Amino acid sequence: MMSAQNSVPPTNSPSTGPALSAPPRWPNLRTLWFFVGPYRARLLLGFLLGLGTTAAALATPLVTKQILDSVGAPGDMVQPIAVLLGLVLLGAGFGFAQAVLLGNLAEDIVFSVRRLLVGRFFRGRVADLQSHPTGEVVTRVTSDTVLLREATSSALVNLVNEVIALIGALVLMATLDLTLFLVALACIAVVGVLAGRLMPRIGAAQRRAQEAVGRLGAILEGGARAVRTMKAARAETVEEKRVLDEARESMRYGKRANRTEAFAWTIASTGIQFGILVILSVGAWRIGAEVLEVSTLVAFLLYAFQLVEPVSSITMYVAELQTGAAAAARIRETEYIVPEDTSTGDAVPRSSAEAAALSFEHVSFAYPGATTSAVENLSLSLPQRGRFAVVGPSGAGKTSLFSLLLGFYRPDAGTLRMSGSDYAALSLQSIRERIAYVEQETPLLAGTVRYNLAYRFPEASDEELWDALDAVRLRDLVESFPRGLDEPVSTTSLSGGQRQRIGVARAIVKRPDVLLLDEATAQLDAVTEAAIHDVVDRISSDTLVITIAHRLSTVMDADCIIVMDRGGISASGTHGELLISSPLYARLVEALRIGPAADLRARD
Repeated sequence: MMSAQNSVPPTNSPSTGPALSAPPRWPNLRTLWFFVGPYRARLLLGFLLGLGTTAAALATPLVTKQILDSVGAPGDMVQPIAVLLGLVLLGAGFGFAQAVLLGNLAEDIVFSVRRLLVGRFFRGRVADLQSHPTGEVVTRVTSDTVLLREATSSALVNLVNEVIALIGALVLMATLDLTLFLVALACIAVVGVLAGRLMPRIGAAQRRAQEAVGRLGAILEGGARAVRTMKAARAETVEEKRVLDEARESMRYGKRANRTEAFAWTIASTGIQFGILVILSVGAWRIGAEVLEVSTLVAFLLYAFQLVEPVSSITMYVAELQTGAAAAARIRETEYIVPEDTSTGDAVPRSSAEAAALSFEHVSFAYPGATTSAVENLSLSLPQRGRFAVVGPSGAGKTSLFSLLLGFYRPDAGTLRMSGSDYAALSLQSIRERIAYVEQETPLLAGTVRYNLAYRFPEASDEELWDALDAVRLRDLVESFPRGLDEPVSTTSLSGGQRQRIGVARAIVKRPDVLLLDEATAQLDAVTEAAIHDVVDRISSDTLVITIAHRLSTVMDADCIIVMDRGGISASGTHGELLISSPLYARLVEALRIGPAADLRARD
């Protein structure tokens, strides 16, 4: 039925996890374009609408010049005034259409990024998901995508439009008067150099602020999960300080970015206004010299005033783009999460009653980056049914054994089989369909009792759900809820023992071939624990039940006990046999403080 073997392990180099490349020092638009590129057609349409608005604005000063030139001839002013009114209405229409288009485009981009992130986080490999705190992951889905929206909703297209408006205004200014054009160009060049030197500082400060928000989210999420421990330890002040320190760090860099951005904007707007004064002075001098018409100077000044918005807006949009690019870079960093391939492979075959349900053949495994193996040259064969307990000191490899069975990790060496078939040839979906797993700290999913119970099999009937609740003695509790199975539940609305019973009920709604229990009775009272043992006894007649055990009652009820130590199997047998043959098991039993091991040997 079950065999254990330990020998000299094969030499294995520890596997390394996927390297997370260092983020670029300066956020770049190529990273932002990675998310925006698929929407290039709509982006182009928004760009064209913006060009229409820009063209209407650029034509306005020329029409104004015609009106001024028509002074004294009332009949000649009707047409340019009508054209001017048409330009105003046309520009307003283009602007409205562009605002709606770009706003909707930004929402679509944010949704696609959130869908990408959610897919990565829920479908990614366990090893990758555990490499970053949960709270930091959440900030990428929430705050970083909001910053991405701000960059894509207006900054990207409007930046191009403002640059075109700037170039168009300068070209038309050059056609009006070359001397004044050179004066304006010199002023813009000075402003551009001064403001441009500040842009990298804005991007760096924004990135540091966003990183602090990510750390804040990680600390806050951890504190929320451990709120009882925090309060019992009187650590509210400490946790509050940790969160506020990160919030203060984010605020500090955010303020630095704001100051720099405001300084750049001030330089841009003030520089252009100063340039207008210079243009006015030079233009007045040229009118006095009778080499320039008044209407030309007025038209030129209107274009000069139009330069104020593009130059200052370009500064603002570049800052927004840098913020969005920094957010895009943080989102792009999640590429280290490799999605699991759950569908490729064969289905688990149905085997005869005599064949082993699970077997390990010289299996070795080390966690990414670890210097020692968590499981080392382990050989083990488990039958189709029965109760097996896995015991051992901390770090012996018990949880790693479950992780390999569930396909969270692949062995570095050796072969793991289910019903005689190599795990490597089976699909993860098929493997996990046959296995039910109950964690020690059984989590509740946000939702109703029904949602939690039917989590593995959404098609389960009400009768099956109530039968599962009956088995774990929770029927009376659920029936007392106002909405019964449809009652919303949370981690705080149920006790630890009730949550564990929900987890066991979820596992047995439909009978699994293999049931993995990570000490599922750890938080139960004696009466309810007995009920769970009755459930295990009942299903073990045709199901393989493997329990990571820390309680003597669980150990003594097992058909066979597997003692693990340093990644291998130290001994196996019944409770009585191991008390005599395994000093390690005797020490583990004695550590349960139920009496000296010698007394137990005598009792057995």
